[in-house]
Amino acid sequence: MSQTPEMALIEESVQNANARIRFFRVAYGGASPDQSLSRAEITATLLAAARGGRISYLWDVPGDQPRPDVRIAFLLLQCMEAALPMGGEIKVSRDGAVWQIHAETERLRIEEPLWDSLINPRARVNFTAAQVQFALLPEVLAEHDRKLNIAIGQTDIRVQF
Repeated sequence: MSQTPEMALIEESVQNANARIRFFRVAYGGASPDQSLSRAEITATLLAAARGGRISYLWDVPGDQPRPDVRIAFLLLQCMEAALPMGGEIKVSRDGAVWQIHAETERLRIEEPLWDSLINPRARVNFTAAQVQFALLPEVLAEHDRKLNIAIGQTDIRVQF
């Protein structure tokens, strides 16, 4: 029996919602230092989150990874998504202990106070609900004794932690 277009649309919406929930569990859930996430779980989550969207992700980090580091990466992915209104590609890699996240697009939309708040936690910003990742990330970085290095160009953003 073939599926009606309406049912196909509902099924796609449910799959997209499930993908975002999995993404949010990693980004906003607790992360103890001894927990890890498998590469398969991470890439499946990102693939599902990108399905039908304007942003593609390339997870170029081999093997299982510490959950706190993946949590920081996922929060950064959300920050970068906010700066890519026309879509783009985000690549995550790791060189030793240093994580690198690089977003490329044709057009960036940078809200400077938000990005400044990531490296200056004392910055006064009135965050909206859609900007919660910017409010939470400095706290998560401090918990894990990590600092960001951010470089914003005309069409790309590079972040290291």
